[in-house]
Amino acid sequence: MTSETVGTPAQPLLTHGQLTRLRARAPAEPVAVGDVLFTAGDPTYDFIFIESGEVDIIRPTTPDAPAEVVAQHGPGRFLGELNLLTGQAVYLTARVRTPGEVRRLTPAGFRQLMDEDGELSDVILRAFMARRELLLTGAGARSIEMLGSRLCAESNALRTWAARQRIPHVWMDIDDPEGKAFAEQIKAHNTDLPIVVTATGTTPRASAGVVAELLGLAYRPIEGAVFDVVVVGGGPAGLAAAVYGASEGLSTMLLDATAVGGQAAASSRIENYLGFPYGLSGEDLMGLGLVQAQKFGAHVATPCRAVAMHTDGDQLRLTLSDGTDVPTRSVVIATGASYRKLALTGWERLEGAGIYYAATDLEVRECAAQPVCVVGGANSAGQAAIYLAEHGSPVTLVLRGPTLDKGMSHYLVDRIRSEPSITVRPNTEVVGVSGSPALESITLNDRMATSSEDIPCRGLFCFIGAEPATTWLDAPALDADGFVLTDEQLDDALLGSTWSLLGRRPLPFETSVPGVFAVGDVRHASMKRVAAAVGEGASAIRSVHTSIGALA
Repeated sequence: MTSETVGTPAQPLLTHGQLTRLRARAPAEPVAVGDVLFTAGDPTYDFIFIESGEVDIIRPTTPDAPAEVVAQHGPGRFLGELNLLTGQAVYLTARVRTPGEVRRLTPAGFRQLMDEDGELSDVILRAFMARRELLLTGAGARSIEMLGSRLCAESNALRTWAARQRIPHVWMDIDDPEGKAFAEQIKAHNTDLPIVVTATGTTPRASAGVVAELLGLAYRPIEGAVFDVVVVGGGPAGLAAAVYGASEGLSTMLLDATAVGGQAAASSRIENYLGFPYGLSGEDLMGLGLVQAQKFGAHVATPCRAVAMHTDGDQLRLTLSDGTDVPTRSVVIATGASYRKLALTGWERLEGAGIYYAATDLEVRECAAQPVCVVGGANSAGQAAIYLAEHGSPVTLVLRGPTLDKGMSHYLVDRIRSEPSITVRPNTEVVGVSGSPALESITLNDRMATSSEDIPCRGLFCFIGAEPATTWLDAPALDADGFVLTDEQLDDALLGSTWSLLGRRPLPFETSVPGVFAVGDVRHASMKRVAAAVGEGASAIRSVHTSIGALA
């Protein structure tokens, strides 16, 4: 949020017509000086429009800073930010500064407004997104403080999750002066890392799952509710399925085991996605998709891992890692694939401490323009190499094969060949990693010359493909490599008697289990491109509609 400024993105001026429609939805009620409209830590709150008077937005007291007024709002303004859509707990406190009148919409009333008034919905959403950006960088971010270590895998996992979810927070490293001072203030030790401090308390050894519970992002069962569709996996395909499912009126739940965005969010720059001629980071693209899904009413829970799917009985049922069951009328499997690793001594010890599977700002900052290596020959590797070179690192691009042209888009190949900071090493493998406590060097083996050499390396970025994330599935039918077979890929031998009783064959993207669909990288013979995954996720919803209609 920002201080009151006429016509700013975070504080738009509403037109006469917009004001009239908004006022018609809620009566005015008086507020007095000191009244608290919502408090940091509240699980939810009302959408509030100020008719008269003024309201202070206050960042709560933290161990290293007293409470602070970070914004003031007056007549004609509305309160709130993206957590009204995401369901996250409240970060800041709103307290009446001067008396007046306000209008309130309950969360249900606010959802109705967003569904029914497209013009107001767009204005509010743009303001909420602008306010979230200000929260990410301004004083309000200190309402959540995280302390970890760049050499701690658990800390890096939490930091990545918080960044992907665009959760306002301040991250401090215990090895830096600010982090050391904060650790002393809260009497923290290395064994407590990572630590999360919120308005409601201090949580040592915090995981993404624990923080999700604190912030209201974990899955919360709704008694008696059966979803129309549950999407498992929050990459491009899963997000697209959630957006189109929710926008077409299906009650939609999106579950992601780690952080929404999938492998696409690890791409430093995507330049060939339709509608973005100047390119954008995968993290930004997936972040916009997440907001879009929540705008239409999709429920999102992360981290939330599905461990089993039950296909017996009248309805489908997913079981989560904590034993909770999620009933649904259909399932879209969009779990993608998990990163492949090199079977080298010390690899797991150095993950997050020099070995990475993404090249976003978080990882690039850790390398600080030092020599790095990118392993892989597909687009993700090429994008990472260019991004790292643009940020001042000498880059060694290691290819197992003889040329870039086989697996990489032409525009990336040209860019790499013209970049003097990138050295391409074809027919080469990484055969060793060393360093303590962080990566310091790697060993390369030239497969043609059968010779090895050690080179300095502070960041090894691994993009060597992935394995389908299907080990949790007993059904549907898979190919020999574990990818899910769908529609025309299924022959009669793989279809049981259930299909004869239904009197039909599988719909597009439907698996060997009726009502269960698969999209994106987890599907056999998928294209492995962001645009293709988005298309599959969107198209599968048409089949979901047909399937649900047949069951009704």
